[in-house]
Amino acid sequence: MAEKDQQEKVPANSDVESAMVDSEELRHKKRMRRLGYAAAFTVFLTASVLALSLTVMHIKNPKFRFRTVEIEDLSLSSSNTTPSFSMRFEAEVAVKNMNFGPFEYDKSVISMSYGGKKVGEAIISNGEVKVRSTKLIKVTVEVTSNEVSSDSKLASDMKSGFLTLTGHGRLDGKVYLMKVFKKKKSPQMDCTIEVNLVNKVIQEWKCH
Repeated sequence: MAEKDQQEKVPANSDVESAMVDSEELRHKKRMRRLGYAAAFTVFLTASVLALSLTVMHIKNPKFRFRTVEIEDLSLSSSNTTPSFSMRFEAEVAVKNMNFGPFEYDKSVISMSYGGKKVGEAIISNGEVKVRSTKLIKVTVEVTSNEVSSDSKLASDMKSGFLTLTGHGRLDGKVYLMKVFKKKKSPQMDCTIEVNLVNKVIQEWKCH
């Protein structure tokens, strides 16, 4: 009878051991699952930070260009000894901000030159370009030949009917991100403007 009782108790011990093994395996699976979630979250967080640094936090230099240029007034004197010109441009300048923060710029000047000498300028007041947008600024450019009338090339250029001017401008400012980070940026503009003196129009202009 004693042997029979012992044989009957064996299955009970086996059930306990099996339950303990199952419980341990379950805890192990839960630990592995938690580790898997933690690893996945770490990868996601790293990818998010990387994407943020490559897009939102990557500050680009805004673009600064003439958008339109038109002659409003043009006077000429084709004298061989003292040739001269006087003209007024009405222009529209585009400032394109591609960043995820506003671009605030200081007062600036666009200088116009002939043969490397300054012949006029336009003033740009300080302002701001909003997040990922383009701001259009109207400017008036007054140009005269007072500083270049003695240039030997001026008479021949005016007789040809075409006059080439160059324009240069620079906007000094800062791009702000989340009102915490800021970075200095200074977009520049260099343009070549060809004036048709006969028709009194801008033949073409190129900016880079």
